[in-house]
Amino acid sequence: MSWQDKLRQVEPYVAGEQPKISNMIKLNTNENPYGPSNQVKEVLKEIDIEKLKLYPNSDGEELRHALADYHGLKDNQVFLGNGSDEVLALTFLTFFNGKEPVLFPNISYSFYPVYCDLYQMSYKEVLLDQDFKINVEDFKQPNSGIIFPNPNAPTGLLVSLDFIEEVLKSNPDSIVVVDEAYIDFGGQTCVPLIDKYDNLVVIQTFSKSRSFAGARLGVALGNKEAISNLYDVKNSFNSYPVDYITQQIGLASVLDSQDMKEKCQKVIKTREYTKTKLKELGFVVPDSYANFVFVKHPEIDGEKLFLALRQEGIIVRHWNKPLIDQYLRITIGTDQQMERLFEFLEKCITQQQREGE
Repeated sequence: MSWQDKLRQVEPYVAGEQPKISNMIKLNTNENPYGPSNQVKEVLKEIDIEKLKLYPNSDGEELRHALADYHGLKDNQVFLGNGSDEVLALTFLTFFNGKEPVLFPNISYSFYPVYCDLYQMSYKEVLLDQDFKINVEDFKQPNSGIIFPNPNAPTGLLVSLDFIEEVLKSNPDSIVVVDEAYIDFGGQTCVPLIDKYDNLVVIQTFSKSRSFAGARLGVALGNKEAISNLYDVKNSFNSYPVDYITQQIGLASVLDSQDMKEKCQKVIKTREYTKTKLKELGFVVPDSYANFVFVKHPEIDGEKLFLALRQEGIIVRHWNKPLIDQYLRITIGTDQQMERLFEFLEKCITQQQREGE
């Protein structure tokens, strides 16, 4: 047997493209078009470079305390990781170790099946209906754990707190993970349910609403026993996942959360306008509560439109997968960026209609 025969074979997650195109409008990876707060910029100016020769605080105690205050929790109910992807990976490893399959939607964050394959866990995809909605009854079956984003990705659709409570009540012996990467853009967080249900874990990220995609900071929130076990697994893997600089700027962001909320409101306003404009152009537009829209045009092939936009320097996301291959996910940018998008789409649709005459 060769060493190649002993390799673990997995199909990796494919991240959104980071193209090197001059003067492009980048609307493909759900980055926030508005930067971090000015408080973050001030902290970066004052960073003590001598501290980089020392290991950071392994538990990010100051940042954990600030986040606990922000969410109305205790410090031991907060977990920090190197981006929400690491937090998710450790969450799968910590909580989903039963014999039954892990449950998650079939149209959802495409990293979930990758984690299951990596850890050799069985999983079952819960089928969304024709409108991309989740049926709560589908989560009332044997499982080793449940996870779903709220709002969902890439659809942007939201489920209610009543929906989440019904899932929690129906699965008292499983951890239910709600991935709230986009919750600050219009949804209602389920964090207040944590003290009511000990099987709830909520994961959030600084990448979207707090404009930290380049810094990598993720958070898990739950009861103290669940978070303690998550730290045990993390410390068996990496004792220092969140670096000193990220801890400092993360703290500044939390202490200036009003800035984040104001910028989210700007994104929400632009998103709602975008939904209206795209509907006027004939697009099918599900009711997104995230910082993106997930749309298709009944007269234009999804991949062709994706490539036409790219040629124009407007980069969006397209998946060549069943059920969603006609859809594009378009990040909400600045008002000026979205106007450029609308102008091009209008020309593209007009040309398509002329060719069809």
